[in-house]
Amino acid sequence: MRIFDTATSSVRALDSAPTARLYVCGITPYDATHLGHAFTYLTYDLAQRVLRDAGHTVLYVQNVTDIDDPLLERADRDGLDWRDLAAREIALFREDMTALRMLPPDAYVGVVEAIPMIVDMVAELVDRGAAYHVDDDLYFSIAAAPAFGDISHLSRAEMLAICTERGGDPQRAGKKDPLDPLLWRAQRPGEPSWPSPFGPGRPGWHIECSAIARHHLGGVVDIQGGGTDLSFPHHECSAAHAEVAAGARPFARSYVHTAMVSLDGHKMSKSRGNLEFVSRLRRAGTDLAALRLALLDHRHTDDWEWTAGLLADAVARVERWRAAVALPAGPDATPVLATVRERLADDLDAPGALAAVDAWVEAALADAGGTDAGGPAGTSSRGFGGAAGAGGEAPALVARLVDTLLGVDLEPVRPRGS
Repeated sequence: MRIFDTATSSVRALDSAPTARLYVCGITPYDATHLGHAFTYLTYDLAQRVLRDAGHTVLYVQNVTDIDDPLLERADRDGLDWRDLAAREIALFREDMTALRMLPPDAYVGVVEAIPMIVDMVAELVDRGAAYHVDDDLYFSIAAAPAFGDISHLSRAEMLAICTERGGDPQRAGKKDPLDPLLWRAQRPGEPSWPSPFGPGRPGWHIECSAIARHHLGGVVDIQGGGTDLSFPHHECSAAHAEVAAGARPFARSYVHTAMVSLDGHKMSKSRGNLEFVSRLRRAGTDLAALRLALLDHRHTDDWEWTAGLLADAVARVERWRAAVALPAGPDATPVLATVRERLADDLDAPGALAAVDAWVEAALADAGGTDAGGPAGTSSRGFGGAAGAGGEAPALVARLVDTLLGVDLEPVRPRGS
């Protein structure tokens, strides 16, 4: 598989080791899953499918930031216990991901349960002389990480501006460098805290992912993933923490970032409130195969805007696909299988893969009624049960490849209650 790596600004071949290790940054569970989240996690779902189809074992870890300022603020606003709010939204997120047929992570790790391993990693950074106090809070010194900036390639002025926008505190007095990130936040009145050698408190954002990835995946991560808005400061700082603690580089071989989804001309965001929720679409009876197709029809590196028209087009597309795979026979499907594999292996080109299926579907529908179901069989297909590719076997092979490689279920949708 070749995939775009932010750190090198190029499409590169992923390491071909038998086991591929993926770490993807998860949600902060203070609101429901929107389509921007869904598009992000679809990227790494596709990556898993491509790697598994090629014969790799995949170890996939995703965290959930179940303690953070936005969660505490929302819980306080709504008069809820922050733990209850987190549990509710995590359950809804997982339901949404299951409904969209996302392959689940091997480990889904909350920050709260990971506190001991995070404390241990902060202690390592203290021992290496890479941490210092500002009042009772503990900060990481980016001076200890000479490769800092090699992922995002931003100028210092850009870093300072983005750091302010994305939860940093460059203006805080007493820091050695305005860009130094928080490692351990000392307990504030009324806030939850955990014991540590540095005093009661809770971890900073970036060290959480470093510690969880290191503990569950070990060594070098093949893909560090998340939205493009995580490239700085989150992934830059997480990598710096991990590399300084381990005394070795790199933390990840590839930094794969998913582009943003917009609504009404602006990136979907909880702060702006311009969101389309997966759960709302589910409640409205949306065909989830069509919803997944609508998301798949965009490159993971391209920003795009959600409209109702995209869903309508996807509904029409999935209906054509279902009609084609229900035929008694069809054109040879081994070429479409090969093309879908080729497109997905080329930087997860899902739109190219959909176009290949479209071409087979249109040919099958055009030929309907004249296809010889007993015609010559095609070649067998790796990983697809040895299914032949032509004649009566072709529709089944296409349905299977669409299910396995694209995650789209072409079984007819049954009415509610049936």
